[in-house]
Amino acid sequence: MFNIVRKEIDWDGRKLVLETGRMARQANGAVLATLGETAVLCAVTAERAPRPGLDFFPLTVHYQEKTYAAGRIPGGFFKRESRPSEKETLTSRLIDRPIRPLFAPGFKCETQVLATVLSHDMENDPDILAMIAASAALTISGVPFMGPIGGARVGEVNGNLVLNPTLDQMEDSTLDLVVAGTQEGVLMVESEAQELSEERMLEAVMFGHKGFQPVIDLIIDLAEAAAKEAWPAPEKPEGEESMRSKLEGLVGDDLKSAYAIVAKQDRQSAVGAAKEKAIAAIVAEEGDEGLAKNVLKDLEKDIVRGAILDTKLRIDGRDTETVRPIVAEVGVLPRSHGSALFTRGETQGLIVCTLGTGSDEQILDRLEGETRERFMLHYNFPPFSVGETGRIGAPGRREIGHGKLAWRALHPMLPKHEDFPYTIRCVSEILESNGSSSMATVCGGSLAMMDAGVPLKKPVAGIAMGLIKEGDRFAVLSDILGDEDHLGDMDFKVAGTADGITSLQMDIKITSITEEIMKVALAQARDGRKHILGEMDKGLGQARTEVSSHAPRITTMTVPKEKIREVIGSGGKVIREIVEVSGAKVDIEDDGTIKIASVDSSAAEKARQMIEAIVAEPEAGRIYEGKVVKVLDFGAFVNFLGPRDGLVHISELRPERVRAVTDIVNEGDIVKVKCLGFDDRGKVRLSMKNIDQETGEEIIIEESDDE
Repeated sequence: MFNIVRKEIDWDGRKLVLETGRMARQANGAVLATLGETAVLCAVTAERAPRPGLDFFPLTVHYQEKTYAAGRIPGGFFKRESRPSEKETLTSRLIDRPIRPLFAPGFKCETQVLATVLSHDMENDPDILAMIAASAALTISGVPFMGPIGGARVGEVNGNLVLNPTLDQMEDSTLDLVVAGTQEGVLMVESEAQELSEERMLEAVMFGHKGFQPVIDLIIDLAEAAAKEAWPAPEKPEGEESMRSKLEGLVGDDLKSAYAIVAKQDRQSAVGAAKEKAIAAIVAEEGDEGLAKNVLKDLEKDIVRGAILDTKLRIDGRDTETVRPIVAEVGVLPRSHGSALFTRGETQGLIVCTLGTGSDEQILDRLEGETRERFMLHYNFPPFSVGETGRIGAPGRREIGHGKLAWRALHPMLPKHEDFPYTIRCVSEILESNGSSSMATVCGGSLAMMDAGVPLKKPVAGIAMGLIKEGDRFAVLSDILGDEDHLGDMDFKVAGTADGITSLQMDIKITSITEEIMKVALAQARDGRKHILGEMDKGLGQARTEVSSHAPRITTMTVPKEKIREVIGSGGKVIREIVEVSGAKVDIEDDGTIKIASVDSSAAEKARQMIEAIVAEPEAGRIYEGKVVKVLDFGAFVNFLGPRDGLVHISELRPERVRAVTDIVNEGDIVKVKCLGFDDRGKVRLSMKNIDQETGEEIIIEESDDE
């Protein structure tokens, strides 16, 4: 019934298995990949013919984590996996980015890659395995895919590079780098690092590239045994060469003139006018409008790329290394806790920082279990930022991806939670965009947090690099424009401090790039990053010493673990009363740490006093204020320290003899009492004798000398 093909290798001490022929047999290609006890099934399906009029490649990649893979039931009321989590969205992008450039030019059949996590052993992260499974499924599917690719994660533990570290090892790693590519070179890098040098990052990239070569060989072995018949390669459209010659004659000079215009909006208008002129002429001759549009794309691409390689001058007149003018402003919003407006050329981001308490932490329901996140960065890209109208709604994959990139860049520089016990949320509103709004978010996010009083270890800046490569000629571009991004061959983003890299992301649109090009790009990016940090320093050089007056002040105190129950009270009665009476927010952690937050310092102090009164132990000799709660013949019980009562014996009410307790105190009276200690049953003994009930001071009675 089954025609199972199974291949396996020992991959750096762990068994990697690729299997096809048993599951999902109706897909064009399906592979079950297993590493340890983590298993991912990837199925690839493609339409046989493209939809009419389609001028792009409709590829969709979906990575799905099923909670049954970890023996868990989804959290929340709706016990079913629904909208993708952030991890699923980011992993989908992680797979999409290296495979997209490897489909044959002209292939426009709708293709879907669906990777499903079936099992998770809590050691091996399924994201790398999903990438490998996708590569294998595409390679055996028959679709025109110029792979395979391999992928690996690289960590740095105790100064040593580690291939595919376990989840436990990642806890101690100073690097989290994912690299993917072919046998020839690297296609994609995604990373977070603790201020590593350019040399170390490049070493890690090449270490990962070398590390996944056995995986590529394994996929080739599987394909040799199980590959389906290859689809015919897309044919070059008939009449393409003659159409190009005609369009060059019609608008070639117009496009060259348009791309000499510096201002983005004016340039786009001129390019649009040239294209309309060309299409109108083609339609009038009853030519192929769709072919004309595709050829126009190639024509403007060649014009821009050729000009850069020939003259070393770019669209806006800059050389390859110059960064556009920068203006960094902080404190631009009066009521926010921290804000920054970062403008670089025609890219502008407004980043706002808000400080919250422990109750504001984000709860994440993952396969590994429930976790809490105290730093959030949310990126928004409204359509007006590029002068367009468009959809407004939930963030798309691009917004989530750009936000996470900025998060990775800033996260290593955050202070320890015990030093700065706030939950931090940064929101980036992109107001203008013409190249690398994610790196503007990094720069603006760093400034906004420092404006809010977050004691960052060091300021962080980011820069986007581009590449134009034709044969052996190439040019690396610093601080790329939007046009240079989509007409170029590389999007290479580097963020970090003056001393090292905190995040690196690279996407290649050609089949791969060499170590030499990456070395040039990293060195050029370092110079650009240091320049940007200098410009940021003009706006705000270091974090403010205090948080904003509009931000909550957090007071931290610690109580013994056994006292937590008393602070909370039965059904939360006591803690609710503290919050209601004081007006402060109170968070209690399992280790006895209590965080009191309030914009009003007096409210926080009131809450602190109430908690101290609950957990404090009576001290012999100390004077307290209390309330009489019960009167008996032999004395009065006084509530004097939170819920704690003590007895004032009738003999301790006054220095002189007292006939009846009610002659001195009655229920409800507020009195000053001195703690005498404890009786043999552990009960607190109190005294009002020799205590001034007005001032609370002890009256010293001098003994007379007897002659």
